[in-house]
Amino acid sequence: MFEVLVYMFENYIDTQFRPDDNTLSKELFAAGFDQDDINGAFDWFNQLESMTDKPESFQMADSANTRIFTDIELKKISSESIAFILFLVQANILNTSQRELVLELAMNVPQAEIRIEEMRWIVLMTTWGASKSGPDKTKEYLFIEDILLNKQKPTQH
Repeated sequence: MFEVLVYMFENYIDTQFRPDDNTLSKELFAAGFDQDDINGAFDWFNQLESMTDKPESFQMADSANTRIFTDIELKKISSESIAFILFLVQANILNTSQRELVLELAMNVPQAEIRIEEMRWIVLMTTWGASKSGPDKTKEYLFIEDILLNKQKPTQH
């Protein structure tokens, strides 16, 4: 399913046109994706869109809080992915509400493990949704896009 999400994001992110779900489903099926994966990707993407339509989620929080990860989260999300999320919060790229949104979306991906590559995509998709809610969020999206495309570990100064 994750490959379907990436395909949709890569092909429709920079366009104002997104085909209706039926047309897009046919396109994805013709591209070789499984119908169950397509349906799962639509559900996940719709969840992303509904969550990122809440502008209060993208207001910077007054103070950071400590996040204790559950055993289920630690089993599914790689330690490198968790470190990446914590880095983004520390660098004020994500606030604590966005961190929770990213983690919830990651947990809703049906695969057994979320590696750093998938986590980068999840964060990119989430910050893209945030960038639609206001010009002040575009810098976060561009930062994450740069990390994803350059495949280099970010450093905080």
